[in-house]
Amino acid sequence: MTESAGAPSSPIIDRLRRDVLVAVIRSTSAESAVLAVDALVAGGIRGIEVTYTTPGATDAIATLAHRYGDEITLGAGTITEPRQAEDATHAGARFLVAPGTRPALAAAMRDTGAALLLGALTPAEVMMAVEEGADLVKLFPASLGGPDYLRSLRGPFPEVPFCPTGGVNPTTIPHWLDAGAVALGAGGELCPSAKVAAGDWGGVTELARSFVAALPR
Repeated sequence: MTESAGAPSSPIIDRLRRDVLVAVIRSTSAESAVLAVDALVAGGIRGIEVTYTTPGATDAIATLAHRYGDEITLGAGTITEPRQAEDATHAGARFLVAPGTRPALAAAMRDTGAALLLGALTPAEVMMAVEEGADLVKLFPASLGGPDYLRSLRGPFPEVPFCPTGGVNPTTIPHWLDAGAVALGAGGELCPSAKVAAGDWGGVTELARSFVAALPR
């Protein structure tokens, strides 16, 4: 068994806990992904996850790492192949996110030295993510069960740090945190594909501000 999710956190995980919000970027190009992040940062978001469903994701990560450095906590998501993990970390990603947990993929992700978020939904999947060394367990799709489901999971897994993704918006943020989430992933509700396609960066910034305003002071 590898080091569990209950182990002391890394500096990057500490930053994600402090940031709380992680914007999950799914875009149609590297260029629009970068512009979306610019708009999110302008609205106060500091946790950024560029997904590998975005064409040119590695290029976008490299551009953002150069542009923002330590101003943001930059990661790569929807990691489904070992090569993506390697490419992302070489480009500057400091945490890696997989939608589920597969031992071989988790091992390749761990080998990069990046912080690790592994996806899980059921209790068995949570146990596997912990066994494979997840620093945070990505509860996904969290919208299926909502905060009450997270609260139930924390009964048998009180020491596991969860990052729900899906169903996170300014209204639900307090409920997720009250249920025990240590970080929150937000995709389409924070950075809607329609606004990205329209180049409505001002609208993305305003949404970001509304999410940040919902965090406890």
